[in-house]
Amino acid sequence: MNREEKLTRIFEAALRVFARYGYRRTRVEDIADELGMTKGNLYLYVKDKRDLYEKAVAQGLLRWQAMVGRSIEKIDDVCDQFLTMGRKSYAYLSRDVSLRTVLINDPSIFPLSSREDQFSEINRASMDMLRSVLTRGIQEGRFREVDVDHLTELLYSIYVMFIIKTYVKSEGKSTQKMFEQGLDIILHGLLKR
Repeated sequence: MNREEKLTRIFEAALRVFARYGYRRTRVEDIADELGMTKGNLYLYVKDKRDLYEKAVAQGLLRWQAMVGRSIEKIDDVCDQFLTMGRKSYAYLSRDVSLRTVLINDPSIFPLSSREDQFSEINRASMDMLRSVLTRGIQEGRFREVDVDHLTELLYSIYVMFIIKTYVKSEGKSTQKMFEQGLDIILHGLLKR
C-alpha cells in the first residue's frame, strides 16, 4: 500500500470514529485502534488530533465533490448537467453517514461567512464547478446573461442552506420538495410565459 492509499485509509477511519464519538470525545488512540496501528505510527501522518480531523473532513468533502464531478462529466445537455449537479450534490449526504454525522456535530464546516471557512479551497472548487456549468449555459444561449460570479455565490449559499436544513436541522422530506421546486424555478423562472 503506497502513502496515498494509507492516508485515504487513515482519513476514512478517522471520519468514522469522529462520527461515532464526536470531536471532543474521540481520542487519537481510538482512531489508531480502528486502524490496527499505534498512536505513534498515526503521528507519522498527522501533527495532532485537530490536523487529523481537518484532513479527514477535507477528504470526505473531496470525495463528495469528485462524485458530483463524475456524475456530470458525461452529460451533454447543460440543463441536465445543472439539474444532475444539484440533485447529486444535495442527495450525497443521505448515503455518506460518517460525513453527515460529522456535519451535524460541526455545522461550521459550512459557515455563513467565507472568512470563517476552514475548507475554503475545497468549497471554492465546488463553486468553480457550478460556475463552469452556468458559464457554459450562457455561452450556449440556454441561460440568460447574468453576472456568473454573483449567481454562483447566490446559488451556492442557497444550496448550503438546504444542506443545513435537511441534514443538520433534520427537516428532510419537506425540504427535499422545496429543493426540487427551487431547481425548477432556477431553470424555468417565476414569470408565467
